[in-house]
Amino acid sequence: MIFIVVKFHVRPDLADQWLSLVDEFTRATRNEPGNLFFDWARSVDDPNQFVLTEGFASQEAGVEHVQSAHFQAALERMSEAISATPDIINVEVPGDGWSKMGELTPKS
Repeated sequence: MIFIVVKFHVRPDLADQWLSLVDEFTRATRNEPGNLFFDWARSVDDPNQFVLTEGFASQEAGVEHVQSAHFQAALERMSEAISATPDIINVEVPGDGWSKMGELTPKS
């Protein structure tokens, strides 16, 4: 699995619009056959920072994602809304998605 985490630093005047701005991109990516997950979170420390956690089934699925029309269109839209170049972690890991955390379970 290709595991990617990206931190986006968004212009303060556009931060409250960010999720709407990337909504079409998010939906299109989630519909890609090789996409395992594609989830946004807003930083609790910096309201202008959003973190994207994404997973793809294979290197090929990741390449198809980057070459897609919706990815290219999103880059154009996002470039106008960010205040700095995003920070990224992109690694290949064993597995095909999320596992259960062994140290914590709900109390009955």
